[in-house]
Amino acid sequence: MSLQLGDTAPDFEADTTEGRISFHDWLGDSWAVLFSHPKDFTPVCTTELGYMASIKPAFDKRGVKIAGLSVDPLDKHETWAQDIAETQGTAPNYPIISDADFEISKAYGMLPSSVDGDPGDRTPADNQTVRNVFVIGPDKKIKLILVYPMTTGRNFDEVLRVIDSLQLTAKHKVATPAQWKDGDDVIIAGSVSDDEAREKYPDGWESPRPYIRVVPQPR
Repeated sequence: MSLQLGDTAPDFEADTTEGRISFHDWLGDSWAVLFSHPKDFTPVCTTELGYMASIKPAFDKRGVKIAGLSVDPLDKHETWAQDIAETQGTAPNYPIISDADFEISKAYGMLPSSVDGDPGDRTPADNQTVRNVFVIGPDKKIKLILVYPMTTGRNFDEVLRVIDSLQLTAKHKVATPAQWKDGDDVIIAGSVSDDEAREKYPDGWESPRPYIRVVPQPR
């Protein structure tokens, strides 16, 4: 069964390049990004893991943990990490989860429940649906799901932008418009009545239509 926004992120125990973890315990009260890969030593994924390592301070600043996942045994992850460091200039500085038994990929709806056998016998094309990004909130609920094809590298700057929006809108009753970035104007949420909005925004708002109420980003 595929996951939907608002579902609880499935818990699991797994071996990683930073030791064994229980996922929900590892999450704690943090936000998190879990991004998955169909196999080790794949070229696009190599660039992604390296780039995520290079921008990890931006996630740290937002209180967001990062975890990679690949459908391969742990020993391959460790060797792959050396390749990532040498080719991308930055080694993974976050855990890479081993999903060699496919159980996590199945729990997150990325592989069918019928998949079994030796992961070494499977090609990247066999696992091509394991190319997801999950953003998970401190409440363990899934806030964002992105699914990418194997031939298109993921835009993790966009993931940061979405996290900025998610964290802002979790604190304030606002929504962010198209192309929004941190510091831009926002929209008062439709769940807020005009009377409530006047209390919070006594200076009023711009309203090109009655259902669009634009205000500066709350701080």
